[in-house]
Amino acid sequence: MASVIAATAADRPDEAGIRQRARAFAEPLLQGEATSAGEALLAHADAMAGILADIGGSESVQAAAYLSYACGQLSRPDDVIGKAFGEPFARLALETFRLEEVQKRSLASRQNHPADSELAGQQTEFVRKMLLAFSRDLRVVLLRLASRLQTLRYCAAARKPLPPGLLRESHEVFALLANRLGIWQIKWEMEDLIFRFQEPGTYKQVARLLEEKRVEREAALEQRRAEIERALRAQGLHASVSGRPKHISSIVRKMRGKELNFDQVFDVRALRVLVDTVDECYAALSWVHQRYTQVPGEFDDYIARPKINGYQSLHSVVRDADGKAWEIQIRTHDMHQHAEHGVAAHWAYKEAGAKGYAGVSAASDYDAKIAVLRQLLAWERDLSGGGAHHGLFDDRIYVLTPEASIVELPAGATPVDFAYSVHTELGHRCRGARVDGAMAPLNTALKNGQTVEIVTTKEGGPSRDWLNAELGYLASSRAKSKVRAWFNAQHARETIARGREMVEKLLQREGRTAVSLEHLADQLGFKTPDALFETVGKDELSLRSIESVLHPSAPAPDADAQVLLRKPQGGGKAAGGVLVVGMDSLLTQTARCCKPAPPDEIVGFVTRGRGVSVHRRDCPALRDLLAREGERVIDVAWSTPATGHAPAYPVDVAVEAVDRQGLLRDISDVFAREKMNVIGVQTQSVKGWAWMTFTVEVSDTRRLTQVLGAVKDVAGVRMARRR
Repeated sequence: MASVIAATAADRPDEAGIRQRARAFAEPLLQGEATSAGEALLAHADAMAGILADIGGSESVQAAAYLSYACGQLSRPDDVIGKAFGEPFARLALETFRLEEVQKRSLASRQNHPADSELAGQQTEFVRKMLLAFSRDLRVVLLRLASRLQTLRYCAAARKPLPPGLLRESHEVFALLANRLGIWQIKWEMEDLIFRFQEPGTYKQVARLLEEKRVEREAALEQRRAEIERALRAQGLHASVSGRPKHISSIVRKMRGKELNFDQVFDVRALRVLVDTVDECYAALSWVHQRYTQVPGEFDDYIARPKINGYQSLHSVVRDADGKAWEIQIRTHDMHQHAEHGVAAHWAYKEAGAKGYAGVSAASDYDAKIAVLRQLLAWERDLSGGGAHHGLFDDRIYVLTPEASIVELPAGATPVDFAYSVHTELGHRCRGARVDGAMAPLNTALKNGQTVEIVTTKEGGPSRDWLNAELGYLASSRAKSKVRAWFNAQHARETIARGREMVEKLLQREGRTAVSLEHLADQLGFKTPDALFETVGKDELSLRSIESVLHPSAPAPDADAQVLLRKPQGGGKAAGGVLVVGMDSLLTQTARCCKPAPPDEIVGFVTRGRGVSVHRRDCPALRDLLAREGERVIDVAWSTPATGHAPAYPVDVAVEAVDRQGLLRDISDVFAREKMNVIGVQTQSVKGWAWMTFTVEVSDTRRLTQVLGAVKDVAGVRMARRR
């Protein structure tokens, strides 16, 4: 083992021969080990490196094929591989190993529940999303593609059955991914191998038909190839013409899709023309259409309208003098390179320290990442467009951090959503954003593949404007809840501070500053003093309730006199518009703690000397009275006084707003405009917030509800409610 992990400082991934050194490092670790399919692990890694070399991967990424499997045999692979090959190499190997382990666990769960089709679909989707998540180092995706292709090759050569879960995953994830990345070499071979496992009988039948006609077809193909090449060169075009490989899965799809027999499938006779420039592509197409008869409806211009994965070519089907159909593809050499290798055609796989790749600027490396990411996103959109996957990704977008990490967001998300998705504190301190390097408003709707950088302040919190749906700052429910939580916490702190101040002033007036706040809170039924302060600060607990606890021997609120009986007047109706049910008229008054008014639900409490005190049924002070002297409660109801005119009752209204000049005047103007008499005002300002209590006269609280709606429309008002 010591010889394996001992490496000199010269053994770095930017030197030549890195693949051989990685293989030598991994060989003793992989000897005797096998993949889950039964293939020798070292042979599997050799084949992976070969596949990556075929699609243009450098020695650096080929070396990662060995090191990723070595991770499974090391107790601390990050340290060991990091010392031998550098930290970036260790990170790549470990990421690839972890992704494979996740996929193995997913596959195992499907094999344990083979009859659960819903679970199988969920797990396949899980693998797909994991591939996308791990693509923050996009080379991992290519390594996993190469590994899966080799597994298919091995099982086919060894005539081993492919587990249903692995077959489904290969078909629904890896083949689609190779197609989206435009890596045709892997795509076609993978699709043929998958079809071979799915329908072995059909595969063998078509393969036999191809072999039976191979000699005849190749002779005709060579004759037509040479003829077209000579003619195009005679036209002054630097053309190279070759036959196209035959893919059984593609032939069968076309036969079934167009209900053709084998002899009618155009792709069986196919040629590819490579030229130097786009102009030569169209010149060659013009010659082909003049020389042969074009088949209607069988022409596609993917140069003018490239496929979403960047594929470009001219496709046309023509018939020769004998009536045989030929498919002709015309493209430049650069287009062909991209068609064969996809994004790998312009990908740099060389490590260079912790931040980039040797010989490649950070910008070009980042551009490559962007190119691959866009293809991955397009792949996701393909899946959302049909079948059981319809709409699956319609409501999601994927954007990049400045370090090229992928962040998943809801469609319509903004830079503020992005900031909260990365970290809550980043969201709170967000003050600006750069999208693709340019400053953008914080309510800009982000698009797939964009890069977002957040500009922050050292301290501070979110803006209240972010919660205004009309301004469009937030689309993510998670971000909205984070902003609301911040303001709720801020408001709770301010409310607690206000309640503490009120309680402490009461204790000072009563000369009881030595009272334990914890004991006081416990006596009033609160777990902590802060809970008591918050309730008082919200005006949900009367200070008189606290006074009753401080003076337990004193009379209860509104209980400082004897019951006085009056002679019946007006048919048993009590003065003030309150009827004491089942009794002659009694002296009544509305309780000052809750100030009831019609049509509130009310309850009467028989006091000692002041008649019946009328409370709202939800009055906190009434709850205290009920707990101590519930037998003194009686039924009461609203009535119309003998005069026939509904009396006015004082009602308290609590208003919370951003403190500003002219606020009191603007709110008072609303009450004046609504012809509602204000008989008292109390105000308090703390840290830029204003709390106001207006005492107004009303004969019906339903009218008050309408007026409070107008108060809420005043600029800066956050809350307006009856106390």
